[in-house]
Amino acid sequence: MWRAGLIVTNRGTQMKLYEFAPTRSIRVRWTLQELGVDFEAITVDLLAGEHRSPAFLKINPAGKLPVLVDGEMVLTESVAIVLYLAEKYRDKGLIPIDAQQRAQMIRWLLFTTTELEQPLWRIARHTTLYPENKRLPGELALARDDFADMAKVLEAHMSGRKFVVGSAVTVGDFVLAYTLDWAKLANVLDGLPRLEAYMEDIWKRCTRGPVRRCASRRPSPASGAEQPLRHAHPFKRTATP
Repeated sequence: MWRAGLIVTNRGTQMKLYEFAPTRSIRVRWTLQELGVDFEAITVDLLAGEHRSPAFLKINPAGKLPVLVDGEMVLTESVAIVLYLAEKYRDKGLIPIDAQQRAQMIRWLLFTTTELEQPLWRIARHTTLYPENKRLPGELALARDDFADMAKVLEAHMSGRKFVVGSAVTVGDFVLAYTLDWAKLANVLDGLPRLEAYMEDIWKRCTRGPVRRCASRRPSPASGAEQPLRHAHPFKRTATP
């Protein structure tokens, strides 16, 4: 657990992941566990406001999660972190070696975070995150339409495909599967059978084999009980961070 008065440095060899379950920290945890990399997980409780503490703001002035600390390097933004990890451990195969395939993977990463994730954030903000007096009901219909239009593009792309790019899983799949799971919770994935089936197939990697990787369970900051990392999205928050 994060301690607000403690400034943590990492001069050793073990990476540190500052995370909170209902955030895109899941993408980074999933990647680290898929890579089999040893890391220290540090929970920063958004609901308790720990991300606004002076000590945490020295690590990430934006006050957001996730944050990865690797030696003297501090890296924020979930997509930047998973790309860094995939490059650092390239021998693990989570990023294509071929330049064109790698460019296509980055293309779909950007598509996910701009065309799919942004409408989901708009829905989240105007349903749960913003104070009621700032929510715009009309924005919900527009965001759902924007998501639907772009999701249809991806639905067509996934025809006959097991992975978003190439013949093996990449970090692009982890980011996309997380985002589609969020879309399912927002009830905007109906009528997209390829995307829903793809999402379920990628999530099955979490429980396949002897190691429970991205589906490992961790204490819930709110209740102290265990909760799965999957289905932890802004729509599930009980308070505005």
